[in-house]
Amino acid sequence: MQELVKIDASEQIKLFQEFLESSYYPQIIENLRKDNNYVVIDFAELSKFDLDLANELLEDPENTIKAIELAVEQFDLENIIGFKVRFENLPDSQKIKIRNIRSKHIGKLVYVEGIVRQKSDVRPRVTAAKFECPVCGNIINVLQLNGSFKEPSKCGCGRKGKFNLLSKQLVDAQGIVLEESSESLEGGEQPKRVNIFLKDDLVSPLSERKTNPGSKISVVGIIKEVPIILKTGSKSTTFDLMIDSNYIEAAEETFYEIEITKEEEQKIIELSHDPELYSKIVNSTAPSIYGYDRVKEALIFQLVGGVRKVRKDTVVSRGDTHILLVGDPGSGKSAMLKRISTLAPKGRYVAGRGVSGAGLTAAVVRDEFLKGWSLEAGALVLASNGICCIDELDKMSPEDRDAMHEALEQQTISISKANIQATLISRTSVLAAANPKFGRFDPYGIIAEQIDLPPALINRFDLIFIIKDIPDETKDEKMASHILKLHQTPDFYEPEIPTEFLRKYIAYAKQKITPVITDEALQEIKDFYLKMRASGGTDEGIKAIPISARQLEGLVRLTEASARLRLSNKATEKDARRAIDLVEYCLMEVGFDKETGKIDIDRIATGISASQRSHISIVKEIINDLESKVGKTIPLDDIIEESKNKGITEEKVEEVLEKLKRVGEIFEPRRNFVQKL
Repeated sequence: MQELVKIDASEQIKLFQEFLESSYYPQIIENLRKDNNYVVIDFAELSKFDLDLANELLEDPENTIKAIELAVEQFDLENIIGFKVRFENLPDSQKIKIRNIRSKHIGKLVYVEGIVRQKSDVRPRVTAAKFECPVCGNIINVLQLNGSFKEPSKCGCGRKGKFNLLSKQLVDAQGIVLEESSESLEGGEQPKRVNIFLKDDLVSPLSERKTNPGSKISVVGIIKEVPIILKTGSKSTTFDLMIDSNYIEAAEETFYEIEITKEEEQKIIELSHDPELYSKIVNSTAPSIYGYDRVKEALIFQLVGGVRKVRKDTVVSRGDTHILLVGDPGSGKSAMLKRISTLAPKGRYVAGRGVSGAGLTAAVVRDEFLKGWSLEAGALVLASNGICCIDELDKMSPEDRDAMHEALEQQTISISKANIQATLISRTSVLAAANPKFGRFDPYGIIAEQIDLPPALINRFDLIFIIKDIPDETKDEKMASHILKLHQTPDFYEPEIPTEFLRKYIAYAKQKITPVITDEALQEIKDFYLKMRASGGTDEGIKAIPISARQLEGLVRLTEASARLRLSNKATEKDARRAIDLVEYCLMEVGFDKETGKIDIDRIATGISASQRSHISIVKEIINDLESKVGKTIPLDDIIEESKNKGITEEKVEEVLEKLKRVGEIFEPRRNFVQKL
């Protein structure tokens, strides 16, 4: 380490003044005009101007920052008192992991990155207080640096004891807990945490948004030690660490916060006029996974999302689309989820048994830093305005899955635990993946029965894709060569649109475009809906319900997303057709009832198809009739005989009786006899 040349304080102030005048004077005036009492200085520019000054700043930040703030106050501008100087773009040598902070770093200026886990309220804090001596009238200024309020011990005139408090200087202060992000961890390490202290303009309402729990931020600050007070009131020999922050910037924004330059905007608009737009974007979604164009198209629509509408009676229609992929093992579901969670800012990826209900929604934890209880947000809240990818949905325990219901439809999470009643916002799109009940799909069985998820949850997904792995020579050949090529040259399939640009494209669409559905598109959706509803009639009197109002809302969201992707403010007939194709494709996969040859949404929504339901009602009627004829205990053969006359096969009757036993309507007092409960 080179020997530091100690610079005299007045010399320092002069140099800083020169530096600020040459590079930052217009910026300071502009900030003052906007009532922003701070200026952000690029460290690289300071080191170009004077290396010694820059080194001094890293080694002794406390005094150097004071000197530069004094230099600013020398300018002849009004309201310049109390002007703050912030630093960004520190050299890599100052970047440090939270786990690697040691005592040698105390008092140095460093730069850490992590995820905000907890956040306290903003409270005023005393920085300095003025006292007057009641005897000689002398005024004593005391700086308040530690946690406890200090009074002067004695006055120059020799008086000890009570002094009158004249005035105190207050600043807004707030504490946050920063945790390492999981990407930088190895093996079995647990993420470490550090307390960060923010004050002044770092807690202004605008910068408050940056530090919401779940945001990823980078903090430039000075590491300080904090004495731990023991129960006896004395100080402990071990100290706690805290970072007194100088500057904070968001390391990860939502789609709504990504900044787009004029040139990028030009490129984005150019791309939106490309006739091949859809196929290009679909091919760039997950180029390393072969096929699944329909699924990829749906995933892009999910990233772009529909339009959120709040009506006058405060009823909200969500704009986020939820998608469920159910497929055979090894069909690339997890890879797609992982890719989407990297493509979307604020993408969170969670899986299976590693997820608890509290981890998905929110947990109430004991707060050490600020005492009392505090809320810790779970994955669905942290991914608000982003995407939450939940893998292995079928491996989660039922109680934990139930926690998702409210988040999927209402997009809020209500919690009422300890003494906390809160409703958190989770405007999150959910992309979930699950395996079929028996590990693989039985191609001849009914697909809806092989999805091992509660109907109420499934019903909340707009699109359900069934990914079957069925041998097919030409497809297998293409897939094999695709996968093997990737192993030979990992970057063989580059996305047609670079990932970074695709993110910007989606961000632009989400920020700037709010499509309105045209009358033609509405008519198209309405016709499809009515046609599907009408097609549900069966001869047995009970109608199959091929589509419900939930799918109708899903259609609208997909239509809006399709228009958004073209950067169009009008959702046309074409967009509606595209949405209808996707929904129809999903319904055909999941809801097709072979017995009636019709689509039946009830297969998914309730687990019992309409044809089964009509059989149930007929068999129940037969049981009632026989009961009045033969008495309470009814022989099975009589029921089968009667049912055959009504056109129901023996197999079906047994199936129905099994179902009735399960729900507790009948029981078997002895073999081959049934009795109503």
